[in-house]
Amino acid sequence: MPAQIALHPVDVAVALRLQEMPGATYLGIASDLGISSSTAFEAVARLAAAGLVREEERQVNRHALLEFLEHGARYAFPGTLGTRARGVPTAHAAPFLANEIAGGDPVVWPDPNGSVVGATLSPLFPKATQLPSRCPGVYEMLTLIDAIRIGRARERARAMGRLRQRFGAAAA
Repeated sequence: MPAQIALHPVDVAVALRLQEMPGATYLGIASDLGISSSTAFEAVARLAAAGLVREEERQVNRHALLEFLEHGARYAFPGTLGTRARGVPTAHAAPFLANEIAGGDPVVWPDPNGSVVGATLSPLFPKATQLPSRCPGVYEMLTLIDAIRIGRARERARAMGRLRQRFGAAAA
């Protein structure tokens, strides 16, 4: 009996990078996200097994990925807020949603070099705090996914609308 394949949190970042750059090489994905080439290769294989990426072309199945992000990400990768610390803003505190969603304590990925102090949320992969300078598009989309993971209905709807825009998909 074959082993059950399960997505890893880093797979989401790899899928988002492939959404931005279809056909990117494993080395390119690794360099952009700060992961190893083997991690990128394994992530693409898991994404393909889940039907979220076409492995040969390294192209995202846009409809399936959006469906997973909207309905599955917060259950597969639940977010729990921690203590206050300095870090990189995410979810409703990120630059992409901060002007649209008011109120609440900022949420950050813990990082001593971060620009904001707020409640901490573990990022989906360890090097995510480097994304604002390394890969801004993936940073934006991961912060939107964090809003889906921890947000209320309004924040989730706003974040999904922004993700659909980024993916070039029609609003639901």
